[in-house]
Amino acid sequence: MSSANSLAAEDLGSAAQRDRRKRILDATYQLARDGGFDAVQMRAVADRAEVALGTLYRYFPSKIHLLVSALGRTFEQSEAALRGRPVPGDTQADRVIYVLKKTTRGLQGDPHLTEALTRAFMFADASVAAEIHDVGMLMTSMLTHAMDPERDDEVTDEDVAIARVIGDVWLSALVAWVTGRSTAAETAQHMETAVRLLLRD
Repeated sequence: MSSANSLAAEDLGSAAQRDRRKRILDATYQLARDGGFDAVQMRAVADRAEVALGTLYRYFPSKIHLLVSALGRTFEQSEAALRGRPVPGDTQADRVIYVLKKTTRGLQGDPHLTEALTRAFMFADASVAAEIHDVGMLMTSMLTHAMDPERDDEVTDEDVAIARVIGDVWLSALVAWVTGRSTAAETAQHMETAVRLLLRD
């Protein structure tokens, strides 16, 4: 696997390049929705996005880079939606549970896509560290915002540490659901238990 990083939108200098990256990710979503992880083949992505295979590899060095980047875009969209409205809940735990349940329900509503994105996250090695870091930062940002929506600029190291642990538990629970080791209800209960243990208001 290549040690190169994916090209993020902010790395691209022209509108045409950003549009090409968007088309590639859109094609990835479409293929994953239809057939899950195995359906996302680099040649198929290139054909559907109408780009040369070599161009695709310049943007995303491997299928894992591509799918983890797609997961990052999913979290980016979720975070933007959450920041556009108040997060319901009287306590930190209530608000974080709301965010996790809302995000999880969205993913569970598209099981083939979620299977593809989650498996890529599971299979990612050190060569995908930058993309994994981006996903983690987006997850942490969503959770710290839910914990204290009024003080986003004053997030403490402890807040970040707690958010990271909750994010790890959430991803582990999602893997268990994707692999059939837990039901949607069990996944939700596991997350809620972890959040209430970590955020005792």
